[in-house]
Amino acid sequence: MPDVAPAASHTSAVAPPVASPVGLHRVLDPTGDQITLPQAARRLDSRATIWPSEVRIDLDTLNLDAASYRQLADAHRRADGSVDGAAVRAAVLSIVAERGKMQNPVTGSGGMLIGTVAEVGPDNPLGLRVGQRVATLVSLSLTPLHISDALMRWDGLSEQVPAAGHAILFERSIAAVLPEDLDPRLALMVMDVCGAPALVARVVGEYAVRSPEPPSVLVLGGAGKSGSLSLAAARASGAGRLVGVVPFQAEAELLRSTNLADRVVIADARSPLGLLEAVTSAGGPCDITVVCVDVPGCEQPAILSTANGGTIIFFSMATNFAAAALGAEGLAADVRMLVGNGYVPGHAAYATDLLRATPDVRRLFEGRLE
Repeated sequence: MPDVAPAASHTSAVAPPVASPVGLHRVLDPTGDQITLPQAARRLDSRATIWPSEVRIDLDTLNLDAASYRQLADAHRRADGSVDGAAVRAAVLSIVAERGKMQNPVTGSGGMLIGTVAEVGPDNPLGLRVGQRVATLVSLSLTPLHISDALMRWDGLSEQVPAAGHAILFERSIAAVLPEDLDPRLALMVMDVCGAPALVARVVGEYAVRSPEPPSVLVLGGAGKSGSLSLAAARASGAGRLVGVVPFQAEAELLRSTNLADRVVIADARSPLGLLEAVTSAGGPCDITVVCVDVPGCEQPAILSTANGGTIIFFSMATNFAAAALGAEGLAADVRMLVGNGYVPGHAAYATDLLRATPDVRRLFEGRLE
C-alpha cells in the first residue's frame, strides 16, 4: 500500500464512490450542494491510493508559476531586501499541507511538475505507462499533491523546486512525456509556458486569413520564458513588426542580442503613458499585444498600446480581468481581449519544436539554468 498524506488532510467519507472525470471525488472542501471543481476548492484529498481512472505521479520537481513565486518572495523579504528562502519554503509546505494542492492563496495560481508515472488505473484514458517521466500540463492549483521530504533540497530562491512525494492526475488531466533530447529542467520551463506560443501562433494565423498585411505584435516581457517563445511563435507564423518590451537595460541588451524582436524598448509595463511612449517610438500601437509580465497593473497600459480593433492576450496570472474589461470600456477601446488559459491542442509539442528550431530562444532558456 502506498504511503498516504497526514490523516488530517483526508476525510474519505465525503468522496463519492465513483470517480469524476474532472476530479470532483477529490474535493474535500466545500462539499455537498456547494461542491466546486478542484481548482476552486479550498482543500483536496491527496491520498496516494488511486481510483481506477486516475494516475499517480512520483514527484521530481515542482515549477511554481512566476506570479506565485514573485508574490511569495516579496512576502518573505528580509530587512535588507533579500529573500528569506527558508520562509518561502515553509510557506509552500504550509499551503500544500492545508490545501492538498499547491495553490497560492493570494494569486490563486500554482505551476506544474515533472515526475515519474508510478501507477496507472485500468480505466485511465491518458495513455501513460509506469516508469515514464512526464510533465503535467495542468495547474498545481487543481492537482492533488503530497510532499514527503519537507522540500529539504530546495533553498526557496527559485521557481524550480526539487521535491519528493506524489501527485494525482484525473481522467481529464493532461500530461506529456518528457523529450529525451532536452534537459528535464529545460523541458519543464518550456512546458510551463507552452500555452503562450501556441495561442500566439493561432491568433497571428487568424489575422493572416483576413488581412493582406501581416499583423504587428507587441510582447510585454519579451525576454522572459513565455515572452521569448511568443516572439518566436509570432515570427514563425508570419507576423510583421515585432516589438519586445522589457523593464531593464540588462534585459534589453539580452533581447537585442537575438533576432526575436525587430525593436526592443525599455518601459515599465504598469505605466500607461510610459509604455505608450515607448511603443510609439517603436512604430506605434500594435495589432496584437501579448502580456507576459508577472506583475499586476499592466491592463490599461496594454490597452493603450494596442491598435484600434486589435487583440490583447493576457498570459499573466497577475492580470486583474475586471480592470482589463472596465479599463477598455473607460478608454472607449475597441479591442478583443483573450485569456491565455494555458491549453491549446498540441501546445507542448509545438513549444518544444519551437525551442529546437530557434537557437536564440534556446540560448535564453539555457541561460536560466546556469
